[in-house]
Amino acid sequence: MGSEAPDDHADAASVPLVRLNHVSFQCTSMEKPVDFYRRVLGFELIKRPESLNIKGAWLYKYGMGIHLLQRGDAAADYCSIPTRPPAAINPMGNHVSFQCSDMALMKARLRAVDREFVVKKVWDGETVVDQLFFHDPDGNMIEVCNCENLPVIPLVVAAAGLPELPPVQTNVHE
Repeated sequence: MGSEAPDDHADAASVPLVRLNHVSFQCTSMEKPVDFYRRVLGFELIKRPESLNIKGAWLYKYGMGIHLLQRGDAAADYCSIPTRPPAAINPMGNHVSFQCSDMALMKARLRAVDREFVVKKVWDGETVVDQLFFHDPDGNMIEVCNCENLPVIPLVVAAAGLPELPPVQTNVHE
């Protein structure tokens, strides 16, 4: 229906995407989520384009943005979403994930603001990734992890039994 997946894997590799630009969340108010993303996750408020005719806030840090849209604004209400967080934190639910360089500090920040979180671990052989899952004030699921520990291995390489390339080291400081 509509479009089909390309047969040639080279076509998929040539898509000109560069990085994640932003995620967008609907919020019941602006005050609590803006405070949460600033104090807990370190994002900074930035100017929004004046042509936007919906209430909201844009935040930016770490090379990506978070766009908050005021629920109750007619322009943002085309989608019906719950106004309360789910009863339990579900790591398998939809979420946005942030890379973290100090998981202990992140746990301390979440405890300091009395934010409930779930701790998980993912492993592959001797490689271990630590994960924290929690909700923002509007129930959107957030993950913080040290996923850089896990190498990204294309399935083509894994299936062919070819040797792995050394992992690319990234140091992002803002």
